Amino acid sequence: MGLPKEEVMSSIWRPGSFDGKIVFATGGAGSLVSVQVRALVELGANACIVGRNVANTERVATELAATRPGAKVLGLGAVDVRKPQDLEGAVKRCVQALGGIDFVMYVLFQTAMVISRCFATLQRNAQLTFATRAGAAGNFLAPIDQTSHNAFKAVVDIDLFGSWNTLKATVPELTKSAQKYKSDGKQSSSSGTGGRIIFISSTLGYTGNQLMTHAVVAKAGVDALSVQTAIEYGPRGITSNVIAPGFIQGTEGMVRLTGNGQDAGRDIPSGRLGHVKDIADATIFLFSDAGNYVNGDTLIVGGKVDGGAWHTAAVNTSKDFAYPDFLLSGETVEAWSTKSSTKL
Repeated sequence: MGLPKEEVMSSIWRPGSFDGKIVFATGGAGSLVSVQVRALVELGANACIVGRNVANTERVATELAATRPGAKVLGLGAVDVRKPQDLEGAVKRCVQALGGIDFVMYVLFQTAMVISRCFATLQRNAQLTFATRAGAAGNFLAPIDQTSHNAFKAVVDIDLFGSWNTLKATVPELTKSAQKYKSDGKQSSSSGTGGRIIFISSTLGYTGNQLMTHAVVAKAGVDALSVQTAIEYGPRGITSNVIAPGFIQGTEGMVRLTGNGQDAGRDIPSGRLGHVKDIADATIFLFSDAGNYVNGDTLIVGGKVDGGAWHTAAVNTSKDFAYPDFLLSGETVEAWSTKSSTKL
């Protein structure tokens, strides 16, 4: 997988913590989720990773399986999270091949948050060219006036409905796992944990951001879905939580949008950009016995403290899109002018 083990997860985790457990993860070939899954596999889990690209998904599955002797990782390509039947079929194949599902990760780590924070490091033309095609959900920059119904729907379909479809397809197996590994929280179970789901979101929904209403609304919906899942399935033993990553070095969004990304990390109190290891550690925590009493919560892994004016602190500060001047100027985002044709 390229990264040495010490860059995948912290050394504090007990080997064999997830022996015999099965992970079901969407977006499995991505630079973030592949490391999350690898950490779990190295700690004993087997996995099913799903994605749209058949070759990439199968290749990453093979690489993940090679990280631990005896590991089983199934790569299921041609799975569109917008289609319930695709996910239902993937779940069925996973259960048939591996015996069940104990942990679920809905991961489509997109560039939305990165786009919203990196204007000062990019040239206007370069950022717009990429923004119109960035991210699995087609994230782009556009004010509400320039956002078509289809464009808005495209983002919500993948972010929110994809999360919903994944939940609906996997919750029967999660319920079985939760009952099998039920714990009163007083003592750690020798058989471990089960019945847990993590949604990857972003901090967009907490701050708001001009030109990104589509992404803000979609991510807020994902957060709400996780809370509702905790409320309705918590009594059945399931835990549902959100991880909201900050700037994660080496992921597709950071590399494509900021190059080395160093400028983007200047205002982070922790003094550095995040690493995929930080997200993997958070994942292990929430799936482990240590996360037994964490349910319906959001774990922000961002190295910084957001405060002050919540709804303007995150707005774009580039001179090209100065807030609120740009919104009041009558100008348009060039790549999303109503005169321009799009595929959405």
